[in-house]
Amino acid sequence: MSTAPPAALMRAHLCRRYGGPDVIELAEIPRPVPKDDEVLIRIRATTVSAGDWRVRSLVMPPGFAPIARLALGLTRPRQPILGTELAGVVERVGARVTRWREGDAVIGLPGGAMGCHAEYRAMAETGALAPKPADLGFEEAASLCFGGHTALHFLRKAAIKPGESVLVIGAAGSVGGALVQLGRHFGAVVSGVTSTAHLDRVASLGATTVIDRTRQGVLGAGATYDVIADTAGVTSFARAKAALNPGGRLLAIAGGMGDMVASLLPPRAGGKRVIAGPAGERAEDVRTLADLASQGVLRPMIDSRYRFEDMRAAHARVETRRKAGSVVVSVARE
Repeated sequence: MSTAPPAALMRAHLCRRYGGPDVIELAEIPRPVPKDDEVLIRIRATTVSAGDWRVRSLVMPPGFAPIARLALGLTRPRQPILGTELAGVVERVGARVTRWREGDAVIGLPGGAMGCHAEYRAMAETGALAPKPADLGFEEAASLCFGGHTALHFLRKAAIKPGESVLVIGAAGSVGGALVQLGRHFGAVVSGVTSTAHLDRVASLGATTVIDRTRQGVLGAGATYDVIADTAGVTSFARAKAALNPGGRLLAIAGGMGDMVASLLPPRAGGKRVIAGPAGERAEDVRTLADLASQGVLRPMIDSRYRFEDMRAAHARVETRRKAGSVVVSVARE
């Protein structure tokens, strides 16, 4: 009696319960088998994002923890392999795949589906995939999507116009850094708020004015803006409205339930309003980000780099909430 050959294995970091970085476990599990309309990607680099930290720890913006348990899993994450973005090489293609070939270098954004803290991931041919920018290494390319797609989403929702003034709170983070660069690309006059240690870094991204939050506060010193983007959840509409011009928008990117409710209400006096909610995931945004990186418009920002075996340390770095850019993990087997 013949037996089926054993399934090929891969290494993956699993999160089988909520908690600190120590809940992450390295294990060997079956390698994904791509469907006819999928590609199998050998991951060369990934990141630990703020999204990974929140899913692992269940630390959520105010009011969202109960909802998060329903969405993610009551006692443990339903998807035990975290990781929202990747850069790698197509290793196998399904029978009906025509867009990709074996050996193609790609970037991808599974986003909320996660699954990138592993050596392999299968993704739909038509999913959020794009060719890797040729002049970027895999680690740099892996850091484009999480911050970049969030920034694109909120700038699109704000209907940003050339000449408008934008204040980015948390401008040294992966989302904040992308907001500075993309805001400038769309013609806005961008100011960035960050800590003293990162003032030069934010200025290098193209911010016209850089504000030291430890000396001037997160809203600066009396200036007003058309858009205030809060990537850190450190202000509110009640505090920010005096710093908004008529028709101004507060982008509550890390906002809680109160911001979500406020975003559903009609604009306040002077047309001021709140924009909140999760960033929609669009496959075309990944291709847009890859094109902008190839043109030199969007520059990856890397805070630190870790080996695949040191995934817990990468999570611990993100949990400090002091990173400047992306925490990148190389998935190459040593």
